[in-house]
Amino acid sequence: MTTRWQHKLKKFLDPLDLTQTQFVLLAALGWLSKKSDAVTQIDIANQSNTDRMMVSKVLRTLVDKGFVSRKEHETDTRAKTINLTPPGENVLQKAIIVVEQADLDFFSSLATDLPSFNKHMA
Repeated sequence: MTTRWQHKLKKFLDPLDLTQTQFVLLAALGWLSKKSDAVTQIDIANQSNTDRMMVSKVLRTLVDKGFVSRKEHETDTRAKTINLTPPGENVLQKAIIVVEQADLDFFSSLATDLPSFNKHMA
């Protein structure tokens, strides 16, 4: 079932030039940015429960796509602050909508059984 769900997400995210992992990291960055101006790679890894090295690689790809920027941290010389760019904010908003739609499409067949399904997934 997980594979089918991931395939559905891929189908919805492909037109935005995003992978599921890229979306998750953009969403984590978007969420963290509401609380702090100095979001680091480690913050994103912790928020998304993702390996730090993988986060680094994916962020490089997102920088190349123009969706995020990396700058020197003001107080920690070892860290970089990560920010959404205007195109990154735009693609994140679109991605949130398409991921929600993908979830609705995928799980709609459960209809009234969705609460029971969610309970058993925990």
